[in-house]
Amino acid sequence: MRSRSNSGVRLDYYQRIVHRLILAHQEPVTGLFPASNINSHAWIRDNVYCILAVWGLSMAYKKIADQDEDRAKCYELEQSCVKLMRGLLMAMMNQKDKVEKFKMTQSPYDSLHAKYSSKNGLPVVGDNEWGHLQIDAVSLYLLILAQMTASGLQIVFSLDEVSFIQNLVFYIESAYSIPDYGIWERGDKTNHGEPELNASSIGMAKAALEAMNELDLFGARGGPASVIHVLADEAHKCQAVLQSMLPRESNSKELDSGLLCVIGFPAFAVDDAQLILNTKDAILSRLQGKYGCKRFLRDGYRTPKEDPSRLYYERWELRMFENIECEWPLFFCYLILFHAFQNDKRSVQEFADKLEKIMVRSEDGTLLIPESYAVPQDLVGAEYQKPGSQIREVVGRCPFLWGQSLFILGRLLQEGFLAVGELDPLNRRLGAQKKPDVVVQVVIIAEDTEIRDKLAEHDLHVQTIAEVAPIEVQPARVLSHLYTYLGRNRKLGLSGRKSRDVGILSTSKLYSLKDRIFAFTPQFVDLSRFYIASDNELMIDILKGEINFLKSAWDLLGRPLVTLVLKRIHLDQDKIPLAMIQTMRKLKSGYINGTRVMLGNLKDFLNTSAITDLSFLGSTEDGYPDRLHPDVQTYLDEHLLRSFSNRSTMNLRGGQLRPRHLRRRMSCKGAIKKTRSINVDSDNLGMEGPSPLTERRLSSVVPPPWLQASKQGHVSVFATTPEEGPTSPPQLGGELVARENMYPVDPLHSRSAIERRSEFVRQQEMPKILIQRHRADTNFADTEVEELIAMLRETENLEEQGDILQYLVDTQGLDFNTELDLDDVMLELTTAGGGGGGGGVVGASDGANKSSVPAVIIDATTPTASNVVKDKDNANLAAIVAVIAKANNPNTNNNAATSAVAAPAAAAAGSSINNSLNNNDSSQSEGMLEEGRVVTVRDLLKGLYEKACQQKLWGLVRHTAGMLGKRVEDLGKAVTDLLVRQKQVTVGMPPNNEHTITAPLPEVELRQLIHDAYGDDESTAMLTQELMVYLAMFIRTEPQLFHEMLRLRVGLIIQVMAKELSRTLNCGGEAASEHLLNLSPFEMKNLLYHILSGKEFAVSSVARGNLSIVSCKSSRVSKKSQIGLGDPEGEDALIATIDDRQGQWLRRRRLDGALNRVPRDFYSRVWTVLEKCQGLAIEGRVLQQSLTQEMTPGELKFALEVETALNQIPQPEYRQLVVEALMVLTLVTEHNMVPSLGGIIYVEHLVHKANQLFLEDQRKVQGDATLCCAKLKDGKEQQQAASGMLLCGGAAYICQHLYDSAPSGSYGTMTYMSRAVALVLDCVPKHGEKECAIS
Repeated sequence: MRSRSNSGVRLDYYQRIVHRLILAHQEPVTGLFPASNINSHAWIRDNVYCILAVWGLSMAYKKIADQDEDRAKCYELEQSCVKLMRGLLMAMMNQKDKVEKFKMTQSPYDSLHAKYSSKNGLPVVGDNEWGHLQIDAVSLYLLILAQMTASGLQIVFSLDEVSFIQNLVFYIESAYSIPDYGIWERGDKTNHGEPELNASSIGMAKAALEAMNELDLFGARGGPASVIHVLADEAHKCQAVLQSMLPRESNSKELDSGLLCVIGFPAFAVDDAQLILNTKDAILSRLQGKYGCKRFLRDGYRTPKEDPSRLYYERWELRMFENIECEWPLFFCYLILFHAFQNDKRSVQEFADKLEKIMVRSEDGTLLIPESYAVPQDLVGAEYQKPGSQIREVVGRCPFLWGQSLFILGRLLQEGFLAVGELDPLNRRLGAQKKPDVVVQVVIIAEDTEIRDKLAEHDLHVQTIAEVAPIEVQPARVLSHLYTYLGRNRKLGLSGRKSRDVGILSTSKLYSLKDRIFAFTPQFVDLSRFYIASDNELMIDILKGEINFLKSAWDLLGRPLVTLVLKRIHLDQDKIPLAMIQTMRKLKSGYINGTRVMLGNLKDFLNTSAITDLSFLGSTEDGYPDRLHPDVQTYLDEHLLRSFSNRSTMNLRGGQLRPRHLRRRMSCKGAIKKTRSINVDSDNLGMEGPSPLTERRLSSVVPPPWLQASKQGHVSVFATTPEEGPTSPPQLGGELVARENMYPVDPLHSRSAIERRSEFVRQQEMPKILIQRHRADTNFADTEVEELIAMLRETENLEEQGDILQYLVDTQGLDFNTELDLDDVMLELTTAGGGGGGGGVVGASDGANKSSVPAVIIDATTPTASNVVKDKDNANLAAIVAVIAKANNPNTNNNAATSAVAAPAAAAAGSSINNSLNNNDSSQSEGMLEEGRVVTVRDLLKGLYEKACQQKLWGLVRHTAGMLGKRVEDLGKAVTDLLVRQKQVTVGMPPNNEHTITAPLPEVELRQLIHDAYGDDESTAMLTQELMVYLAMFIRTEPQLFHEMLRLRVGLIIQVMAKELSRTLNCGGEAASEHLLNLSPFEMKNLLYHILSGKEFAVSSVARGNLSIVSCKSSRVSKKSQIGLGDPEGEDALIATIDDRQGQWLRRRRLDGALNRVPRDFYSRVWTVLEKCQGLAIEGRVLQQSLTQEMTPGELKFALEVETALNQIPQPEYRQLVVEALMVLTLVTEHNMVPSLGGIIYVEHLVHKANQLFLEDQRKVQGDATLCCAKLKDGKEQQQAASGMLLCGGAAYICQHLYDSAPSGSYGTMTYMSRAVALVLDCVPKHGEKECAIS
């Protein structure tokens, strides 16, 4: 036998150690490791870490196998790894029902167990007797399984096992939103068994998902059936959440040494080198000790102060564990591996030396890693006084196999037996290196040749869907359906993927299925989803965002490919919208928002794109892997025909003409508006005074006597003249008398309905019609509904239809059968939608010169291109026109003239009907449904919703969407996106009905919660859902906007948006909330962005009376583009410019208060104040000093407590002054001016004291406040103050001018706050010299 080389001898030494310390404990039957000699439980996590040393050693042997026995040793070690990994696999497969159930419930009781019996692999404790839900353990198993498979071991033997592992991937897929018990099995650190989101679990899951993606579990011998598929977006969500959390571990643990396994070996889950460094440094600076690192701050486990008789801790006792937490040598092993992978030899040596000092020698001289070191009972006092000074003793297991295994790996690396690449065959360690810029490929496809030609006019050449064949283009929902077949297994009872969500990373690949290639359009362009999708500008905005996202998030082979289909429905008045053309030109130029793009045809990109094989769709279980699964076959056959060819029913061509603004007074007028709850100017709520009722009469041709009597010239009905020439009547003199339709109404409804008087879109005030009720209320219920429905048929204005339907819903309910003949209804709805030809009430009123025009009313509405009116209506048309014209002119002699007007109108209408009969016969079926079906109010609303979408009447769209109970598809996802980045969300208007959402909820519950919060106000409830989606978009793309914000209070944000509009447009609160609800989704998102980022903005008007939000860099520019409701000119313009500076600080405080934005490190500084006093009282809520006993300064739970107290304050600007007062208090404590601040501090007293001081100064210098609060009071003033109104309208009895002072300067708020603190707090010395640091 040849002599061994030195390396061989050294390896044999390690082999003996591994055998004695690790393999000797492996159970021969199951291959699992028991926790200790006396405890036969086998933890998944510990078992996987234990076997790593064995795996590392086997690879070291493989390299130097110069003799047969070395190859034998190598094989033996490898098979020990396989045995253990299969043992764990069997134990988990026994619980396959749990995996299936957990996909649905995500409940901790349905999770896989965290530990099994090492004797037989069966469960050892009940579902609810242990914190089993530990996503990091299952993830670690999958990650190491992937690495071992990649290194050449075969662990998985059958396709059933492959499907089980595919389902384990689904099990950890949503780790970013599932609170679990984490790496220390405790959840919240008080150990009360409350799971929480843990960064270490999310990081491990991200690593496992990436490692598993496209991995063949049969190694080199496998085929398409043994490949695991992961949707890239799920891994990316985990990454985004992880990055937003680090270096924090969870809500209750502000830092945790367990994160070392996420930023380094084995997970390498973080891509940002700086973040890795920050996290490591935070752990070393705050948790490192002589004997290792603490697990986390105030960790009571095995400390002398722990009460071993109970599992949980009292909240107050956590403070006792500070500075005496156990230190774990295990983390030095992690740090050695971390630096070895960074190739930092100096640090490796440094930690190796530290570790050497604290290892325990066994009798035969082997170095052992103990579990942890604790302070001995008798030295606790000395340790409290001088942390880190006392000698500690070993507690827990020794050797601790998890640590021992990592130690041996570190030694193998240090001595050069292993290269880092061998421990990481999947190259995860390279994730943080800089990558080249991603080029995003964009393909635009036209729905048909017509659209292709329209694009060609703009020099944009694209293909049609037909021309890209054989590549098939499908919507994202087809892909999400196909993915539900992934991982199905009848034998194991596993049902495949549950989540229906496919993100942009998944749709940016091409997919091959047998010999076909599919491209999928992104999920956000799916029109069936929500009304946001009908706003082209917003879609373009989202597209730009997604392209930008791909640039940073794409890490697959090949380039991302975004496929878009331009459809009929995107056209605006039959033209391609300008915004789309501009964006396509930008794409063509090769750069868009700083991202490199290539615009081209699909076939050009085949070689450069990522292509995934959808092989899992074969029917492998039936033994025909080459044939498609029969269900998939039928699904594809149905869908491929339908998905892009069908015209949706929304595609009525009536959208070309603008909606005609037909104006009539009626008693359900404003029914929608009265549901609004946005309160902008709280002073004048309900101050409008009751307006009298207006009534309509259908039957009478003679004008009612009460109308003749009042000869008011401006009793008028507003309307704009229709666009067509022939129908607009020549101007005729004569008294106008409005034709009123009369029907009785529930007085309660109508009163409040008409109180709300501001009219949108046309910015003019409606003249008031004063009419007395003259009929007693008898039972008119039935006639009322019939007349309403008749009115519904006769009106063309969508807003008015909305009011009628709102009224019907209020009184009759959504499912009320309107008993309309369906053809007529669809006809009414579709023609009204056209807003096209034909008359309406034509009239103009002018209060000044009292001249008026006869009103011509044409009932049966004229058709648009896509509809047909029955012949009988033709005949009635002219007659009705003539009769009405006569009736309207009883006092004038020019009846002839009137009929002369009416006749051409009727003729024009008639001819247009004939035209449409000839041309568009084929389209007759489009707007109609089968006859004989019941038409409910709901059906009518649906029609109205679709038309409002088409005509972009956003206020109406939001309202009808709310009434129909629509919800944003991605609402649950959006809320989850916000929550997992540690932002809580509240909905509803403060202070009374604000609901806080603290944990992800199912969509249905969320929607219910939002609607409960706003009562009947459907529009605002809808707006809330919409804003949540935008907030989620921003937090994904621009997380920096949300710094120092813990709770997003959507109700307050809506109020501030309305306030800002009312300030910019210079209009009243009610008009502003109307403007707000009528902003297009794109402008809404824009306004929200300006408010979040604090940028100044102006409002400019675009077509159709819509508003557009524009950033203004300088106030001079904005003056031009701002539309006030009255434009300032001449001298006024000057005042306006000066005014702009005034109110600036008030506005900033209002914005920051509403967004809950606080100064940096605010919460941890409040913690220091709380430590020095007995409590802080804010709005009647006291923060007790005991909070500091339970929570550490940087803990999220503490921040949320402070936040909750501040949120008791309803007025945002007042809340912000309270925050400033707290900041002054923190300065007092930080500069150690006083040893203690005394008892409970009432923070509002400080603010009010500061206000008093401010007013005294204002009187001295005759400042602005002398006009309001600093006035010398006479009797009337005092009465006013007593009734709760300040003259200047300042919130919470604080002068408006104080809110509007800058924080610094001699008249700044901080100066007054500091003086107030000095006066109010007893502890601050009243005289004598004192170092002042707050100057």
